[in-house]
Order: sequence, then structure tokens, then C-alpha cells
Amino acid sequence: MNNEHKTNINWYPGHMAKTKRLISENLNFIDVVYEVVDARMPYSSKVRDIDNYIKGKPRIIIMTKMDLCDKKETNRFIARYEEKGYPVFPVDLEKKKNLNDLVELTEKFMQAKMQERIDKGMNKRKIRVLVVGAPNVGKSTLINHLVGKKVVSVGNKPGVTKELNWIRVGETLELLDSPGVLWPKLEEREVALNLASLTSIKEEILPLDEVVYYILSTLQKYYPEKLESRYGITKITEDTYEEVLTTIGQKRGCIVRGGCVDYEKVYALVMNDIKSGSIPEITFDRMENTVF
Repeated sequence: MNNEHKTNINWYPGHMAKTKRLISENLNFIDVVYEVVDARMPYSSKVRDIDNYIKGKPRIIIMTKMDLCDKKETNRFIARYEEKGYPVFPVDLEKKKNLNDLVELTEKFMQAKMQERIDKGMNKRKIRVLVVGAPNVGKSTLINHLVGKKVVSVGNKPGVTKELNWIRVGETLELLDSPGVLWPKLEEREVALNLASLTSIKEEILPLDEVVYYILSTLQKYYPEKLESRYGITKITEDTYEEVLTTIGQKRGCIVRGGCVDYEKVYALVMNDIKSGSIPEITFDRMENTVF
């Protein structure tokens, strides 16, 4: 993003450093990396320092939640990643339509290496895939769908997966599931707010009222029709923010005894509307604000 909106959030839980260390220790066992990215924030949710610990391993960027994104905007990022040499595989985790194609792509991706093993007289084995990405981008849902049953826990909050786990997928793949990781400093304010808006960082890291204001302002900027249809709001500024929250609270029933609006309930409502996909076809990142 542009340099006008810098921040300095040094939120880096110990388990993330541990995860990166464990990935590095297991890297010799890995053939290919699935880097999982949320299609609604295709820039903000891409792990900045991933190259430092996957050390040039072949990589497929898996763009999850395609059913919830603004495809016109997200496709611009997909095209940019492909221009940079990254294969990108978009998936709709709700419909589960093309996951067999992902397995076939992975097999094709690793065909030469596996043939090389056979030519050397080594036994054929499964392709070992590291699944990595920011918290809450859909890694666990992706794995469960690939396996065909629930093998890892899924939640609408960061920190559900705790350890590295090997998981078999049919006769072809073995997946190494990893906890969500970020990078040590969230220096770009807009990136931090996008991650907070889509629950890739815990709600207490940034002030909730600021995150909700950002969400509503972003909807006003890019999707004003959704802001109006969902909340009955046509404009929001810092001066009218309290009034806007009151309108949303009254419209959506966030009322406490005495008829007053419960602003904490309004914050929770807006956050849940975003993370649950109740406001679909939105992408918070914009190519023109991004520096690759």
C-alpha cells in the first residue's frame, strides 16, 4: 500500500515464531507449498516473509473464498501473481467444485520430480504438501474438503490450528497443516485493518470501534449500495460515526433496556456480517493502492 498510512503493530505471538521454525525444520520433507490467501484481501493476507522459510520450494497460491469476493478486483491480483510466476488456483470452498483439479495440478506440478525418483530406482511415494497462510484464510476448510471429511477444526477466529500435523489425502497427497502465521511487524495500516476486518488478527489488537469504522468506510467507498441495503446508511464520516452506529443499532435490533443502542453489539454485528459472508462480493484490497 502507499506509504502515507504507516503503523507499527508489533503483534507476533510466540506460536507463530515456533511455527516458522518447525516449518524450516521439516522443509526437507516438503515437495510443494500451498500458500492459502483470502480472495477478499488477496494482497493483505499474503504472508510477507514466506520466502524466508519455504526457501524456494515450488508453490501454488490457493485463493479461497472466491464465492465471497468481488471477482473483478480479485482477478486483477490473480493476474499480477501469475505475471510474477506464481500459479494461482481459485477455489469456492462452499461448492467444492474444482478440488480434484487442484490434486491433478499438484500431480502435474511434481511429475518431473516424482519421475526422477523412479528413474533413480527409488520407491514411488505420496507428494508432500505444506499448507501455509495467514490465520483464518480457509486452510482447515480446504484440507477437510480435500480429505472428504473433518480432520481439522474450523473456526471464524484466528488460532484454531495449534500444531503441525500430517494428513493423508487419498493415494496421492500428504498435507502438512500449519497454524496461521503473520509477519513480525504490521507496518501498513490498511493491511492491518484489512486483516482485522476479516478476523486474521485478534479483535483486541486494534480498537474495535476503529476497525468497524474502517469496514463501514470501505463499504461506502467501494460498495455504497451494499452499505445502504444492509444498514440503511448512505454516508459515513468521523463526525457522523456515532449517528451511523445508532442507525444500525436501531435497524438491526441492538437495543438494551430503556431503548438505548448497545454499541458493543453493533460492533459485533458488523464484524460478524463480514466474517460470515453476509455481505458477499467484496474485496478490500485495491491494485492501485498496492506496491508489489
